[in-house]
Amino acid sequence: MSSNAASPMSGAASTTLSSGRGSAKSTSFVAELQTMMYALGDARRPLHETAALVEDVVHSQLINMLHQAAEISQVRGARVIAAEDILFLMRKDKRKLRRLLRYMSYRDFKSKIVKGVEEDDIFDPDKSSSSINKRQKLYQEFLSSIDQTGDLLGLLEEDETDEVKQERLERAERQTRMMDSAQYAEYCESRQLSFAKRATKFRDWLDWSSMEVKPNAVAVEIMAYLAYETVAQLVDLALLVKQDMAAKTGDPFSHARSATLVHHHITLPELQVQSINVKSNPDSPENTPPSTPTTPASSAQHLGFKAHSGNIGNGSMGQDSNSAKAKTRKRKKSAAACGLEAHSDAIQPSHIREVIRRYSHKIGPLSPFTVRNNSCILYLQKYFSFVTSHDM
Repeated sequence: MSSNAASPMSGAASTTLSSGRGSAKSTSFVAELQTMMYALGDARRPLHETAALVEDVVHSQLINMLHQAAEISQVRGARVIAAEDILFLMRKDKRKLRRLLRYMSYRDFKSKIVKGVEEDDIFDPDKSSSSINKRQKLYQEFLSSIDQTGDLLGLLEEDETDEVKQERLERAERQTRMMDSAQYAEYCESRQLSFAKRATKFRDWLDWSSMEVKPNAVAVEIMAYLAYETVAQLVDLALLVKQDMAAKTGDPFSHARSATLVHHHITLPELQVQSINVKSNPDSPENTPPSTPTTPASSAQHLGFKAHSGNIGNGSMGQDSNSAKAKTRKRKKSAAACGLEAHSDAIQPSHIREVIRRYSHKIGPLSPFTVRNNSCILYLQKYFSFVTSHDM
């Protein structure tokens, strides 16, 4: 059993785009996913199509993980899918396993703060530690049973900085620089949303009622965490893909820069400053806008209209022209404000598809000759396995 299939964005990732979910599935997380994607660095209003595609990817990954964990639980003779089965699937991906162990430790710490310590537990510290740190005790015992080199148990003692989490925090800090109080309150509320806070809906969404072996509460908690991590990883990689697609041809270092947030909080004064900078350097061919061709007749008519309106003075025609100018300015302001949202700064479905393609593609000089990329080798393997099974 491969452990890579249990980690986010692995296993059947290359087939999720065409498989999708059944039409009979009524429960949907698209609205919640749009909120999560915004909190993770997407535009303020993520696209519905992108969120639906992300939902299909995450759902298929979790179903794939559930079936593999069910097979492992049946091998060890268990009646339910427990946390040990998921930890076993992730044993080879030490980085993701370490992040999962930290999350479980955090859950123990949160339970300790929320529930508190009862008076009876003060006189019985062994009982208190066993009841509160149940997750920590669980994965310590399991990892010690399968760890022969000590590498897995060493993950519990490592105190290294989580680079992935640090990069996401830096991106969130850059994302909130230009927010006002209302936008920041909305952003903070978006960051608090997760699959774990929609436990009942999360169970209906996965719908494991047809499975013989079902997950217990701790396993569901881990799956909710892995679902959110899959969404976060999709957004991280989609921002990189978006940056690659928008790279300038004349800038050789554009591909080397780290992916930043989507700039969806640019204010109107900033746009005015940018327009002033463009006007201050008209000699640059990059900043010089193309001239609009006009005919002499239209120019004469335009000049004649201006002279005519100037001769009227403060009459009704002048008032109408002033009101028309005011309406034009209002329309320009509203168009500029709507343009910030309507501009295609959000993550597109094509970015997610490119993420799946890159993630499932092996890079190297021998990649065209690998088993994964060579259909002839796959055909020969199936043929020889068929012949061997019939010879036996």
